[in-house]
Amino acid sequence: MDESGSPQHPRAPFDALADRYDEWYESAEGLAVLREESACLKALSPKCHGRWLEVGVGTGRFALEMGIAEGIDPSLKMLEHAARRGVRTHTGAAEHLPFPDGSFDGVLMALALCFVRDSRQALRESARVLRPSGTLLVGIVPADSSWGRLYAQKAAEGHPAYSLTSLRTISETVALAEGAGFVLRASASALLWNPGDMPVSEARIERRTDEGAGFAALRFEHLVNVNDSAPVSVEGRDGE
Repeated sequence: MDESGSPQHPRAPFDALADRYDEWYESAEGLAVLREESACLKALSPKCHGRWLEVGVGTGRFALEMGIAEGIDPSLKMLEHAARRGVRTHTGAAEHLPFPDGSFDGVLMALALCFVRDSRQALRESARVLRPSGTLLVGIVPADSSWGRLYAQKAAEGHPAYSLTSLRTISETVALAEGAGFVLRASASALLWNPGDMPVSEARIERRTDEGAGFAALRFEHLVNVNDSAPVSVEGRDGE
């Protein structure tokens, strides 16, 4: 069931969109966006040491960029692309991860959190499969950025992918993660250009949160007792 109590049918929309979604990353804008978003994530976790899982792996492009060997997704068509990129694939939803407790050193949710039906349950599941002090690396499109507003407009117009999203601000995302037992450790921002404008230089990454940026990376630590360590502030937070 989703947060509204409706039955989940997570696979079909993404099966139909898999080829179109993956092809977009071959466009000039898609390549630029992937380069910046990956660089932003790497700024917080240059090496994904140990066993990592990408939740919502999609077609495997972020897993490949980040050097993550395993990924899970409800869409079989998406997973076909990921497997061709060398990712060890698992079929399943973020809300019900088919792994024992403490299986992973790190979990990546590159852009998946806005697509899951029950974000709180998805984060609780990520916490469950992480080892103590494990890393959760989250990438989001902030709702109040120019990119977020564009996607919201596309959703209102019935876009098949964006109509499935629930975009949030950085602060809202941090609050959700804290509710699942995570503590924010570092953040970074990218896509400091508006949709439709092509960047004229190398990827520019800000080592802080910027609600106006089109992409934000957030690195959390999973603590068994969150009172053991105080979280950092979202406001003006510089990345480590």
